[in-house]
Amino acid sequence: MRTNSADNYPIICPLPAFDDNYIWAVQTSPGHAFVVDPGDATPVLRWLQVNQLQLDSILITHHHMDHIGGVSALVEQTAARVYAPLDNRLAATFHSIDASCTVELDGLSFFVLEVPGHTRSHIAYYSAQSELLFCGDALFSMGCGRMFEGNPAQMLASLDKLAALPDATAIYCTHEYTEANGRFALAVEPGNLALQKRCQQVTELRQLKQATLPVALATEKQTNPFLRCDHAEVIAAAKHRNSSVSNRVDVFATLRSWKDGF
Repeated sequence: MRTNSADNYPIICPLPAFDDNYIWAVQTSPGHAFVVDPGDATPVLRWLQVNQLQLDSILITHHHMDHIGGVSALVEQTAARVYAPLDNRLAATFHSIDASCTVELDGLSFFVLEVPGHTRSHIAYYSAQSELLFCGDALFSMGCGRMFEGNPAQMLASLDKLAALPDATAIYCTHEYTEANGRFALAVEPGNLALQKRCQQVTELRQLKQATLPVALATEKQTNPFLRCDHAEVIAAAKHRNSSVSNRVDVFATLRSWKDGF
């Protein structure tokens, strides 16, 4: 991830919430910040107070409560502007955005990417200048979100869109699922040396109770089976589970179904 060289911003901090969520807290300049998917207001308010920061904005990727539960309290106490996908399940007071929009936050520009599949209105935020992606529950390290409201073709298209970003892009997803995802990825591709190395790194980080995120997109393209539906070993593993697999959407669908029961 690039930072603005003059002041070394943005500074990005993971705020743990619930069992395995991360609220991404981002200081953009002295005294100013935004957060991504605040399911709980308490850790955000604590972080703002400790660092003497004003919360200017809140970015929402989708409507699930573990991503929006803290928004009302934060808006009440900070008057932050909320950016969110257009979805009637979200508050009418939120500023609705789609792929035609660019979000400007204290010198940081974010393109809005529509990535349906996990939910029908899921979006992600990509900053080319800082080489970072806030992707909610669309993409996880060595995994992807469950398809609560989408179908395999739709979800795969969303992942393809994210995989097309520059390799140096730092992936900030919102759950610490990496260790479990790695176990599944090894079941799919046991001979993948890059995957073996990543899993060892993840084990060491978790033993130290450290976050496994962010992770470079280049690493994900080497280790995440859901981004590797064109690779021979992944295809073979999918066909071993489902002999009727005939295309990459079938490969993805088989992997996702396998992971759901893993």
